[in-house]
Formats: sequence, structure tokens, C-alpha cells
Amino acid sequence: MAEEATVAIHDTKGTLGEIEVAPQVIEVISGIAANKVDGVYAMRGKISSGVSELFGRVDHKKGVHLTSSEEGLKVDIYCYFVYGVSVPKVALEIQEKVREQLLQMTDIELAEVNVHIVGIVPEKTELQELLDLDKEEDGDE
Repeated sequence: MAEEATVAIHDTKGTLGEIEVAPQVIEVISGIAANKVDGVYAMRGKISSGVSELFGRVDHKKGVHLTSSEEGLKVDIYCYFVYGVSVPKVALEIQEKVREQLLQMTDIELAEVNVHIVGIVPEKTELQELLDLDKEEDGDE
């Protein structure tokens, strides 16, 4: 997550006031944009977000990590792809969609959008199997 509590949008200090966007908002926008790309099976999350999904609650910022550096804001997206898709094409589309949505909705330009493919999911994989994968990977970190 970004080191700062909020992200200022350009130089908005004028007659009307200042506009700031919380980093969680940027993560949610990025997560929704990435999840809507064809070929993305699911976003990687913690075991708690997987359990929440079983009860119908969706965490849109799961699998998205925001960092701030001298170059600007960087978004890292961790996701599972559907078996048989072109990995470079889907990853490039994720990068384009995330940049486009953030620019359209917040007027924030990203320095980088890094896509990390956590795994390829066969067609008949159930949610419980993905939760087991997340548990194994969370232990590695």
C-alpha cells in the first residue's frame, strides 16, 4: 500500500479546495478493472478474502498492491489466468485497462502496472482448490 495516507490529484489547490484519493480506492479500481478482463479467472487473495467470498462478500482490492516511489505510483496485480489464453495478450490488456480506468476515474497516471500470473487454472477447478493454493503461497511469503 502507498506510504502516504492519500494521493493528491494534480495541483487542485484552487478556489474550490483540494481533492485527495485514498490508496484503497486506487486498489479497488485496479482490482475491478483487472478482474473484468477476459482470461482472468480470479485475483489472488489471502485465505480470509477467500472465505469471505464463500459467504457472498467480494473483496475488490484483493490481489492488488499499491506502492509509491520517486517515479510515481506502481500497481502490482496478482491473478490466476484461465487455461488456454494467451498470457502476454491478457497481461497487456490488464495493464491497459487498469491505466485507462484509473486515468478516467481519478486523473492519476501510474508509473507502472506490473502483472504477476500466480497460476493457470484448468476449466473444472473449484473455489476450494484455489483457497488451498492461496494457503500454501501465503505461508511462503
